[in-house]
Amino acid sequence: MKTTLNCLLFLFFIIPSFLMAQNRVSGTVTEQSSSLPLPGVNVLVKGTTQGTATDFDGKYQININNGDILVFSYLGYITQEITYTGQSTIDVSLVEDASQLDEVVVIGYGSVKKEDLTGAADLVTSEDFNQGPIVSAQQLISGKVAGVSVTSGSGAPGDGQEIRIRGNGSLSLNNNPLIVLDGIPLDSGGVGGSRNPLNLVNPNDIESMVVLKDASATAIYGSRAANGIIMITTKKGKNNEFKFNVTSSTTVHTSVDRVDVLSADQFREVVTTHPNANANTLALLGNANTDWQEEIYATGFGQDHTFSALGSAFGVPMRASLGYSDHDGILKRDNFKRTTASLNLTPTFLEDHIKLELNARGNYTENLFGNRGAIGSASTYAPTQPVYDPNSQFGGYFSWIDSATGFQPSLAGTNPVALLNLVDDEAEVRRFVGNAKVDYKLHFLPDLTATVNVGIDKSNSHGRIITSELIPTADQTWNGSRSTYNNESTNKLFDAYLTYNKTLNDVHNLNAVAGYSYQSFEYDNYSYNSEDEEDGNDFEFYDSSKNVLLSYFGRLNYDFDGKYLVTATLRADASSKLNPDDRWGYFPSVALAWNIHKEDFINSNGFLNELKLRAGYGEVGNVNGLGDYGFLTRYTVSQSSANYQFGNSFYQTYRPDPINEDLRWEIGNTLNIGLDYALLDNRISGSVNAYLKKTKDLIAFVSIDPFTNFGSSINKNIGDMENKGIEFALNLTPIKTDDFEWNINYNVAFNDNEIISLPSDIETGGISGGVGNNVQLHREGESPYSFYVFQQVYDTDGNPIEGAFVDRNGDNVINDADKYLYKDPYADIIMGLNTNISYKNWDLAVVTRANIGNYAYNNVASGNSYLNGVIPTTNNFLWNIHSDYLSTGFENQSDEKNFLSSHWIQEASFFKIDNITLGYTINNAIKDANIRLYGSMQNVATITDYDGIDPEINGGIDNGFYPRPQSFTFGVNIDF
Repeated sequence: MKTTLNCLLFLFFIIPSFLMAQNRVSGTVTEQSSSLPLPGVNVLVKGTTQGTATDFDGKYQININNGDILVFSYLGYITQEITYTGQSTIDVSLVEDASQLDEVVVIGYGSVKKEDLTGAADLVTSEDFNQGPIVSAQQLISGKVAGVSVTSGSGAPGDGQEIRIRGNGSLSLNNNPLIVLDGIPLDSGGVGGSRNPLNLVNPNDIESMVVLKDASATAIYGSRAANGIIMITTKKGKNNEFKFNVTSSTTVHTSVDRVDVLSADQFREVVTTHPNANANTLALLGNANTDWQEEIYATGFGQDHTFSALGSAFGVPMRASLGYSDHDGILKRDNFKRTTASLNLTPTFLEDHIKLELNARGNYTENLFGNRGAIGSASTYAPTQPVYDPNSQFGGYFSWIDSATGFQPSLAGTNPVALLNLVDDEAEVRRFVGNAKVDYKLHFLPDLTATVNVGIDKSNSHGRIITSELIPTADQTWNGSRSTYNNESTNKLFDAYLTYNKTLNDVHNLNAVAGYSYQSFEYDNYSYNSEDEEDGNDFEFYDSSKNVLLSYFGRLNYDFDGKYLVTATLRADASSKLNPDDRWGYFPSVALAWNIHKEDFINSNGFLNELKLRAGYGEVGNVNGLGDYGFLTRYTVSQSSANYQFGNSFYQTYRPDPINEDLRWEIGNTLNIGLDYALLDNRISGSVNAYLKKTKDLIAFVSIDPFTNFGSSINKNIGDMENKGIEFALNLTPIKTDDFEWNINYNVAFNDNEIISLPSDIETGGISGGVGNNVQLHREGESPYSFYVFQQVYDTDGNPIEGAFVDRNGDNVINDADKYLYKDPYADIIMGLNTNISYKNWDLAVVTRANIGNYAYNNVASGNSYLNGVIPTTNNFLWNIHSDYLSTGFENQSDEKNFLSSHWIQEASFFKIDNITLGYTINNAIKDANIRLYGSMQNVATITDYDGIDPEINGGIDNGFYPRPQSFTFGVNIDF
């Protein structure tokens, strides 16, 4: 009986276990974009505590009942839920959650959730960066951010970029924003031989760029934030299996723009019909048909290669990369080579109480600078002469010859090809940027974190310019020249600050930061010139300088229940560039924000995702670009040719430089009101900002009364300026399906810049033509850098009448009193329109920009459109002229008023298609490897009414501009 009972009990327990038997399911979790396994993914049976995690290979096993729901979750990825219906294997591919990736925005000395931002800040991630042959980091965001203008200085590879955030804030100082790379404020000056300070960063290493625009967002950086801030964050390691990336591209650069000058046949006709032509003149005409611009430009080739590894080594997240770029300019003998290396380590210790971030970035650049003097020479050299002359004493290059000396006439231009081939201008630049940042979350007070950040930015360059003894010249004693230079720059940083984070009763959130910062900038420069040595002058020059910035800063962020937010900031800066009495500057800011969409009375039913109202006010300072120790008396040593004789001995003298003991901070005050919005599950999002910025105590280099100082001009606080504008940004996703997605980004900014106080006019904008002519003026009540010209008179057919200008003051005399301010070079409206389309494995990106209301002074035409310029008075060489002469008929360039005619001020508004990129991704082309192939076209088209070579000219004076090339790129990107 007992045995029977035991058997029944056994059957009673075992039968339900069979009926409820769990099945074992296994699978692999991968990352969708790379198809690589994801270790550490949480796999949980929904509604229970039963779960597991994926191993190093992304694999998992779990027991599960029919009908159970498996939840796959991983930080930074969209959680997936899958119902078990008897599958033996469930493989999952997780997708990165863009909303989480964008959630945190890096700001000064910390970061903040995007929804908690109170200032005007724009985040651009690597997914949104511009594509194509990108050499410099600034190009990544061109046209992407409202109110931000990025203009390349020329078409040379790796050349500098002018960045303007909300227009110009200063007259004489640096107007570029502060660049902060992984917490290190970079020195914007660079060293000799460097094309662009930001060339140190391989664009493929950049994860995101944040643009801080208003004073409430930038005041934490005080005196360096007057022109906004760009925070660059590079890619960091992750605590997972190593992933590798290889990018490689080849680019062809072609020249598409030419200065419009007379052709050889047009030139012959003009010379032969010239009223001053004679037998000697006609004898100077050659038989060649040389397009000199064709001779100096050529198709250039470029290549970019980057290899990176990201993962965890011995439990330490790390990322390492190597990069190489080699690009020819379209100007012959112009080349840019760059080798980069970077290493990032982010280990943690003591159960994450200590976090260490180590960044090291090295850069080696080799520059071969094509002689840009050839650009101007090519537009004036006679097209009827050949490039080469076998009888020439100047290396076989054709040259004009003065029969009296047997050398080149002193005023004649030099053969453009000879300028390129007989002048070697080379430089090598080495730069290292590194920092060590330690965050310690105190064990006895976990809400408090102590941070120390130590960094260094060190550059050195070695350059030389060697001019051959064979180059055509008027100097009968010429035997070649050599000049060399060595420059060194050292930027040291020490930051120490405390961060306090506390949440009370789940609704009061407090974040406070207080700290100290010390940054020093040291420069050592040396140069040598062989010509000075031969002439008995001082041939070596040594210059060393140092300036220091000492700072204390604090910031308080408070929000109530995520609805009402306030940020208050104060920074105190002391700069050694200013006198002790005015050295300290105090820069406060305050900002308020209201997350309206979180209010209970808002019932959006999913329609409204974000609606935030912001308002902020702050002050920032500026001494960027100001020389060192201008408040002290400094002495300059005389050259040996100006020594003082005492008896039979000669002594060098020392002369004092001008000083200003009262120089003080240039202060910018900014009021910003903004609105952030997102609708329809973030399918529509963007922002609107209105701002008013007033800069007081403007620093300008101005003339002073004679005998009041040791010179005629000094830097002086002299006026006030105002910028005001409106910015609008719109992100739109009209279509989003599993296979097809279309995104549109549009931004537009309106800016008005006006000098509101200036005791006297300041001339600026030097031009080619005449002696000491300036074509721009700073004047109270007007836009800075406005063109200052004579008003041209036109005939009934709309053609300009030579030498005829409007007598604006009615005194029957045309003189400087009749000049007037007419337009300025800065656009009233700047726009960016970008679109991205993806269909299955295809992707298409188009980047366009527009500037409206900007004007340019066409100095190429104004300085060289006169008939008399064809035959100089010496009558021993000929000079080509601009084809504008054919429409104006201008003859005489001796009257300097002609150079300052409003006729040469031309509207330079434009619409540019910057880039078109088409790509195709092959998933799992090789085991666990994705391959993306793409083709890109840069500088696709420019639509403008401007007559010059390019309407986008820094400063608005077009003279000898190096044309921007049109580039075609084919590339491959491999993730494995």
